[in-house]
Order: sequence, then C-alpha cells, then structure tokens
Amino acid sequence: MLARVRSEALSGLEGHAVEVEVDVATAAPAFTIVGLPDVAVQESRERVRSAIVNSGFRFPSRRITVNLAPADLRKEGPSFDLPIALAFLAATGQAAWPEHAPAALGELALDGTLRPVTGALAVAESLGRRGVRALLLPAANAREAALVQGLQVIGAGTLEEAARAMADGAPVVAHPLSAEELLGVRAAYTADMADVQGQAHAKRALEVAAAGAHAVLMVGPPGSGKTMLARRLPSIMPPLSVDEAVAITRVYSVAGLLPADQPLVVARPFRAPHHTISSSGLVGGGSSPRPGEVSLAHLGVLFLDEFPEFRLAALEGLRQPLEDGEVTISRALTSVTFPARIMLVAAMNPCPCGFLGDRERECTCAEHRIRQYTSKLSGPLLDRIDLRIEVARVSRLARRQSAPREEPSAAIAARTAAARRRQLERLCQSGRYANAHMTPRQVRQLCRLRPDAADMLDQAYERLRLSARACDRIVKVAQTIADLEGTPHIHAAHVAESLSYRLRPPGLP
Repeated sequence: MLARVRSEALSGLEGHAVEVEVDVATAAPAFTIVGLPDVAVQESRERVRSAIVNSGFRFPSRRITVNLAPADLRKEGPSFDLPIALAFLAATGQAAWPEHAPAALGELALDGTLRPVTGALAVAESLGRRGVRALLLPAANAREAALVQGLQVIGAGTLEEAARAMADGAPVVAHPLSAEELLGVRAAYTADMADVQGQAHAKRALEVAAAGAHAVLMVGPPGSGKTMLARRLPSIMPPLSVDEAVAITRVYSVAGLLPADQPLVVARPFRAPHHTISSSGLVGGGSSPRPGEVSLAHLGVLFLDEFPEFRLAALEGLRQPLEDGEVTISRALTSVTFPARIMLVAAMNPCPCGFLGDRERECTCAEHRIRQYTSKLSGPLLDRIDLRIEVARVSRLARRQSAPREEPSAAIAARTAAARRRQLERLCQSGRYANAHMTPRQVRQLCRLRPDAADMLDQAYERLRLSARACDRIVKVAQTIADLEGTPHIHAAHVAESLSYRLRPPGLP
C-alpha cells in the first residue's frame, strides 16, 4: 500500500516542497530511502523503526520503500523522521491520514518522542506562501511556527500523539502569536552610555552610526574605551520593527540558536567573534552551508575587536555583506544566500604596541611593523566603512575631576528612533530599513543636497581623492545627520561633520 505526506526541505532560508512517499509491499524485508538523502536522512530508518515499535505500533517484515520527491533536490537533516513514520503508519493501515492532511516535520527519538528541529519558522513561512493551511510538528517548535498568520500549527509531543490527533480529528493546536505583543516585552539593557566618561566625539559618531546603521571603525590605544563603547551600542539603537524581528528570528531558527522559551527575537543581535575565527565561521559556509556570524548579526551589530588580527580571507569576505547586505555561498550541488544586513563595528590599536599617537606613552614600533600590522585592511574594505574615528585615551586630569552626569542611552535612543522613522518614511517603497542600505540610485534620488553642501562635497572629492563609493557613503552619513536634526535637506554643516568621520586616524593606511 502507498501513502503520501507533505513536508519541506530547507536550502539556506528558502523552503522547497517535498512529498514523502512510502510504499509497503509483500516481499523480502528491506527498508530503503531514495530521493537524494544525506547521511542524517538515511539514518532515520533506525530511528523510525524503533520509534514505531516503542510507541505500540506494528512494524511488519515487509519491503519498505521511501521516496523523497523531487528526487533531484538534496534532503538534509532529521526533520523527515515524522513524515516518514506517519506515511508508514498510513500505508500499513495503523493510522488515518486524511486527503487534506497537514504537512509534517520533526525528529523522532527512539522511544517515539518528538524532538525540535531547526528552521521551523522558515518552513512555516514557506508553507504559508504556497497555500498550505496546516503544519504538524514537535510541540517545542509550535510557538515559533505560530508566528505565521493563517497557518494552523499542530504541536505533538510523541509519535503516538501525532497519529492519534490526526485520527481523532482533535489536534493540539498552537494559538497564533502576535509578534507585536512579543516585541512589547523587551528586557532593559544593563549597559548604558552614561557609564562612559568623556569620549563625546566617539559617542556622537556612534549615535550617527546607530541612527543610520552605518559601519564604524574605532582606532585608539588600549584602555581608551573602544570595547566599552561598542558593547553599549545596542542600547542606543532604534527598537526592532515586526518585520525586522521576524527576519532575525528566521536566521536564528535555521541556525538552531533560538531558545526554546523565546519564539521571537526581541532585541537586536550583538555578535562579537574572536579574531581566530575562520572565514567560513565569520561569513558562513561548510559542506552543508550554514549561516556565519555576519548572518547571525543580521539587522544588528557585528563587533570585531582587534580588527587587523582577523584572517585576511575572513576580512575580505566582509565586502559582499557590507555592500549588498547578503552572503551567497556556492557549492557543487547548491547555492545558498543568507541575509547579512549588518552594522559593522570594528576596533583596533593604531600599531602593534598600541600607543602610536598616544599623549601619555611613546610608541616603540618600527615603521615596517606598523605597515605590516595594518596591511590586512585593504583600501576596498576601508572604503566600505562609513565612519572612521579616533578614540583617544581619557586624560589623567579628566579622570581625577568629578565626573559630570553623562547622557543616558534612553535619551540617545529616542533621537535615533526618531531619525530611523524619517528614514523608513523616505524608503518605504524600497524595502530598505536605514540610510546605510540605500543604493547609489536611491542616494541620487532621495538625498537632497543644498548648493553649499554639493560644493563642499565636490571640493572634498578632488582634495581627498575620494572614490565614487566613498562620496555616496559621505552623503548617506550626512543624510543621517540631517535626519537626527529633523531637516529635509542636507546642509554644508552636515557634509562637514560627515567628512570629519572619514579622516585617517593614526595607523590606518
């Protein structure tokens, strides 16, 4: 007898329809899976057999053939355990599977319990787009999948429960979740910009960067506060919109990093990988491509401390996400694209000893060592970083003086949120979230420079020998500064401030 169950295969973040066909024939006992399965899918034979027997069902000695169609699409992971088991039970007459039954996915333990799988949100969204009305999956994934409106989500704890729910027609349905309500419950940031003494120039630069999602490079001696500033950056960034939160959650779901009790990511990611990370770990990759740190930082902050210490291949791999907001990984059998709309925040010392240009300590590095230290930072990479600032050490006099009350993060976040709302109004038809994401055509069409601002930009182009990309990025930063002030046009003062963030701090090539 033949039975069919719908399921889904993920390639990156994209879902592809899969039909699980199980044929049980009277012949020499065998259990075969075809349809381009990987090792994890092939091993499902033993998990399915044990789960069926330990759940109280019969596993007759027949010839069992499982086909995962389409046969030219590679199937990966253990999520096909449940649809294979349900199709087997339907084919042997041990469970009813109606004609318009839901799609199914889930991993089986040997005792028949259902374990959560990765990518449940991406699968649910893909099924919803194709018009599928119901999805059966492990109960641990139910709240995550319930974020997709219009899709009936059925959560089950065991194989027996899943089969009985379908036969009785009374499935355990997860109630649809409201992303707006989940976003309304945000944990307060413990780190605050009020903790940072002095560094007014760096704070202003980070405010501009947070408002427009611009990339930042901070250069300064050890102990000047670069890491402290970077770790407080999320506290001044605009709150997540619903679309942004769902986009981030989709990545974390596929990566298997979504907490069981948190169906939606409600805060912007902050990722700070160590400088020994590999290129595939930073950008993404592997034989079965997985999202890297740049994708896990999607719509959040990717903080790279000790910037020149990262591997050259890893640093050069940042070019595409900084320019396009995505990463494409090509393999022999597949090509996968992950989102990577990141706000890069990098920090570095000006030289190997760290004290080049310092007012209190003398640099001991030879000139060739300084050149070697910064040689990994290529011109094209630096050209994609919008703000390059020097973070000087706080003077001894300033440390001894009674510290004035610094502006708290909440006040700065209110300004950046207002600026981001102006950007969303201007970019509403483009699918972009911030000024840093604008294309060159959008820069020309949407950024209105006053004549004095255009003249200043032309002079800077000639004197500083800027590239066309650098000019566009200067205009983007100037537009963010204008948005912070609430002015509709870019003035010369906005361009001047933007240019001040492009100056070459000590140690940069």
